[in-house]
Amino acid sequence: MGAESAARRGAGNERVAIIGLGVSGEAAARLALLKGAEVHVTDAKSEPAAAARGDLLRERGAEIRLGGHDLDAIAAADTVVVSPGIPPGAPVLAALRARGVAWVSEPDFACRFIASPLTVVTGTNGKTTTATLSAHLLREAGVEVSLGGNVGEEIGPPASQVAVAEHEAGCPADRVVLELSSFQLADTTEMIPDVGIMTNLGVDHLERYGSVEEYHRDKRRLFELGDETTTWVLNGDDEAVTEMAEGVPGTHLRFSLESTPSPGSYLADGHLTVDLEERADSGARRVAAISDLRLPGRHNLANALAAILATAAAGVPLDSAARALGSFVPLPHCLESLGSVSGVRWVNDSKATNVAAAASSLESLASPVVLLLGGADKGEDFRALAPAMRGRVRAVVAYGAAGERVAAEVEAATGGRIEVRRVVGTFAEAVSEGARVAVPGETLLLAPACSSFDAFASYRDRGEAFRALAEAARR
Repeated sequence: MGAESAARRGAGNERVAIIGLGVSGEAAARLALLKGAEVHVTDAKSEPAAAARGDLLRERGAEIRLGGHDLDAIAAADTVVVSPGIPPGAPVLAALRARGVAWVSEPDFACRFIASPLTVVTGTNGKTTTATLSAHLLREAGVEVSLGGNVGEEIGPPASQVAVAEHEAGCPADRVVLELSSFQLADTTEMIPDVGIMTNLGVDHLERYGSVEEYHRDKRRLFELGDETTTWVLNGDDEAVTEMAEGVPGTHLRFSLESTPSPGSYLADGHLTVDLEERADSGARRVAAISDLRLPGRHNLANALAAILATAAAGVPLDSAARALGSFVPLPHCLESLGSVSGVRWVNDSKATNVAAAASSLESLASPVVLLLGGADKGEDFRALAPAMRGRVRAVVAYGAAGERVAAEVEAATGGRIEVRRVVGTFAEAVSEGARVAVPGETLLLAPACSSFDAFASYRDRGEAFRALAEAARR
């Protein structure tokens, strides 16, 4: 939102209730306190991490309730902020809905106090790489950028923390880039993106949503936030994206690996190419050679094409883009090469938490693969991996809470042509089995197509565990 809107929506003298005391909830509470609000924070859990956060906030003047909710206290607030980890069917939300109490998402609350123009990135896969790469391209061009949202604390903080940083700096950044998940978009109604990116639309989070349509409905919220001033960067190869964006006000730019959209970005003669017909630098222009990129995988070419368009949409010349693309280091846990152990290459794609992402990971690898597949079940059909497995995967190690279903569906889809081993035990035991099965010249790939929550706090923790096991195996 603009500076005038942010000032008008200040939290001073407000009572703000925040539901959920995870990282995002804590950041929202700190922001509300900083803006002079009376703050009530509540969480149904009372685990040590939440209690520690609660103690710190209590010292700053917040009212903390753990282990349950005071509905009267929440309903009395002027603004209710819901953390993204709270599912839409949570009893506390059902109770508030019955009382006619409305709420906003944590990023929406944060954007009341962010005066910078916004680039908002969402999609099923590729959004973290696209958001991070977009910020990198802008910074290399001399733009002061804040990155945050869903990207993860080690890369960028929650949106509310970005707002706190702007307040403490005393002036806004030139631009804020936010990655938003469907969970974060669900209750977002106020922010207005200057640039909006939709990387793709697939299947995910069926453990939270009743259907793919419900999941896509929350993704559609991005287009409902924009206006005629918004520039949309859209995946021209994804029919679901183009259909969802049809008729949405604003300027539409498309990126494609399969065609040559104009205005848009695409591949031509081994180069990432941009054609912006309405700009002074219109006409097809080679920005960088494919070989300049350090990002592995064809799907990352699409992410790069999207980031280039987002940079151009922010009004930044593309002169520095070739150098910036070449200096961008692949993100941890995203097709991260961990080196070789006894002739077997270990690759960490712990962030491949759904079937589509795991398929993209497989399609990026040429050598025979032993695939570690499993974790917390998100309700997807693992048979959909069969086309990507064909000719690439020699063996699958199925593990975790979803392991039994993974093994059954992969066996059914591949007709026994791929060896499937079911490991009932720890993640470390599953990795050990994969390492035992793999032979020199093959790749041991962690692309689990599941969330990590059966055994880990996040995909990052799972990836770190895999990295540690690779290091231990080398010793």
